[in-house]
Amino acid sequence: MDTIASLFSFITTPVSWVIVQFHSLFGAIFGPDTGWAWGLSIVSLVILIRICLIPLFVKQIKATRAMQTLQPEMKKIQERYKNDKQRQSEEMMKLYKESGTNPLSSCLPILAQSPFFFALYHVLSGIASGKTVGVIDQPLLASAQKAHIFGAPLAAKFMDSQDKVAALGATLMDVRVVTAIMIVLMSFSQFYTQRQLMTKNVDTTIKTPFMQQQKMLMYVFPVIFAVFGINFPVGVLVYWLTTNVWTMGQQMYVIHQNPTPGSKAQSAFLDRLLKHVTHTKKVRKRSQRAAIKAIVAKGRDRNEFERKFINGLGKAGLAAQTDGSVALGESAVATETEDGTPGSGGGAAPRRQQPKRQSKSQRHSAPSTTKSPDSPDTARSVASSGKTSLSKSDEPQDAKPAGAKPASSGTRSQAKSGQRKGQQRPKHPSKK
Repeated sequence: MDTIASLFSFITTPVSWVIVQFHSLFGAIFGPDTGWAWGLSIVSLVILIRICLIPLFVKQIKATRAMQTLQPEMKKIQERYKNDKQRQSEEMMKLYKESGTNPLSSCLPILAQSPFFFALYHVLSGIASGKTVGVIDQPLLASAQKAHIFGAPLAAKFMDSQDKVAALGATLMDVRVVTAIMIVLMSFSQFYTQRQLMTKNVDTTIKTPFMQQQKMLMYVFPVIFAVFGINFPVGVLVYWLTTNVWTMGQQMYVIHQNPTPGSKAQSAFLDRLLKHVTHTKKVRKRSQRAAIKAIVAKGRDRNEFERKFINGLGKAGLAAQTDGSVALGESAVATETEDGTPGSGGGAAPRRQQPKRQSKSQRHSAPSTTKSPDSPDTARSVASSGKTSLSKSDEPQDAKPAGAKPASSGTRSQAKSGQRKGQQRPKHPSKK
């Protein structure tokens, strides 16, 4: 570890200078030789470094989103080459190259912090061995050696001997208890940060090598920190525990405000947003407007959580607009139902207007010129007219012999436009 730390000795002076400046501030409050002054100086160093790394963190988030957009293509490659793992890996690498993404982008913050981490380790090792490092001169070195954090010296390690710990003014039991607790907290915070990323902020419907890599890191990193933690000075453990807590809080904020599409975090985010929008009838935050704008722009490519959100707005009489705002239902944009079919964006979907049903007499009074002579409607009209003529002749008439031909006038009255001439089929007596 000392050999690796010596490789980053070129930034030892800047790191030690920052610690000294913070120490002068906190030393005036808590005392220059206290553990609070030196411990808070290390914590402040971490905060300063992480603030400077925020642009890199934003770049990491964008790279992660780009990886999410590639997941459908990754799934196709997996299905196409499911029996050829080597070809599958080659196609994945080709896809990463064409899209300009990198699956290792999630490690960028850790890699960027490594020089500062090893520089701090080099400074604290110099304090433990009684050597001046960077801008830490002999008076500051003596002050740092007197500083204790919960009874453990700032430069003490878990594996130090009894004599070395006694030279720093502490007991071996105090050092090992404090370092063990800090190692456990450091490993747990690292595990929890990675676990909430995997369980809440990842679209688990698509299995990719990127997800397998993240799952592996979730278990590997805590073990690595636990193994190497026994060789870290107490000051370095303070540094790494602080940066893990910062990362955990930063990750929780991102999951809460900008979740990954298709994840459980997005479902919870859209439920909160729907409840807020239906209550206030407006969208105030810029992040919320951006989320709604992205959902509207997706169209038919929305996932089930996004369709549920759009339908929830519709039931409340609201419609999502292309600029991320919401309006009343009459300004609705096209949305999709749960099964992906198009629907109305705002309010209930309008019913299809059915043609007005005509009565029987209206259908019979329709002009005969619009019907063809052989159409069924014409036949029904003729039958109706024949029935009417029969109903008008209900008066008793002279009985005619069987087989007698009807009068020619009767035949002409029954022969309408489009009706076949000739003898008509007599009506049954019950239908008269």
